[in-house]
Amino acid sequence: MIKGEIILTGDRPSGPLHLGHYVGSLANRVSLQEHNKQFVMIADVQALTDNYEHPEKVRNNVLEVAYDYLAVGIDPKKTTIFIQSQLPELFELTIYYLNLVTVNRLQRNPTVKTEIKQKGFEDSVPAGFLMYPVSQAADITAFKATVVPVGEDQLPVIEQTNEIVKSFNRIYSCHVLKEAKALVPQIARLPGIDGQAKMSKSLGNAIFLSDSSDDIVQKVMKMYTDPLHVRASDPGRIEGNTVFMYLDVFDSNKEKVAELKEHYQRGGLGDVTVKKYLIEVLTQFLEPIRNRRREIAQNPQEVKNMLCEGTGQAQKVAHQTLEEVRTAMSLNYMLRE
Repeated sequence: MIKGEIILTGDRPSGPLHLGHYVGSLANRVSLQEHNKQFVMIADVQALTDNYEHPEKVRNNVLEVAYDYLAVGIDPKKTTIFIQSQLPELFELTIYYLNLVTVNRLQRNPTVKTEIKQKGFEDSVPAGFLMYPVSQAADITAFKATVVPVGEDQLPVIEQTNEIVKSFNRIYSCHVLKEAKALVPQIARLPGIDGQAKMSKSLGNAIFLSDSSDDIVQKVMKMYTDPLHVRASDPGRIEGNTVFMYLDVFDSNKEKVAELKEHYQRGGLGDVTVKKYLIEVLTQFLEPIRNRRREIAQNPQEVKNMLCEGTGQAQKVAHQTLEEVRTAMSLNYMLRE
């Protein structure tokens, strides 16, 4: 158990949160808030890097993401939840840090390269998208975060953040900024229902925390299994079988899962039977989250007030860091007597 660290984490409000978010970060945040100072950012500005033509989509999803946070158990009395765009300090820090990073270094960032390919930008990469690792460095360092929970695909961003920290402290002969450690969850990536990539709204392969029972049935019944398992009597493979991957994560009855795997591998167990069992498991897991979310969404003003308070608290911390950065850079002018 990590104790006494400063945690910074967050999500882009480009869509509702899904099971991949839960196993990758949300569950961790619920436990980390008990013994650490935790900041959770709704990264609306980063969401605009590939949704700049649809700002209303990002705006509408800010509340949706907040509902998901509260529904899974993130407690605003223990965790500071804030909206990225409402902290101008983050963008001033980003401008300063851009002088410490070359364009070539940004283009070589494996996370950026992968996402450019996924989003089909090719030679039309928005400058804002290319720079988002620097923006993330500003987010992390503004709170002097010592631990940042991320998936494995985000490790290059933490590496680049620490490069910026070292460069800043060396150039300005100070110790203002803190290096951060990445915390990779035990289950770093949950495959989508197609079994081909990580779960993502844009790929249409996600099960959302807010999905109805009917949605869960439809999505699970479409799940990728073993293409060679044509008849129930055929022996089946569990390696790469999405249904069993989900059972490993979400079913607490490990003996039952082991029995199903053994039966499936020797033959005599059909995909439909296993999928129906997974539907029961996921329904039992998601129903309390969905019910809490429904109750929370009935009082949107209370959630807005919570976000306003959290953003105010976060801004005080970020502003203090910015003042220290300005002082280190000799930008602390006092022009008025």
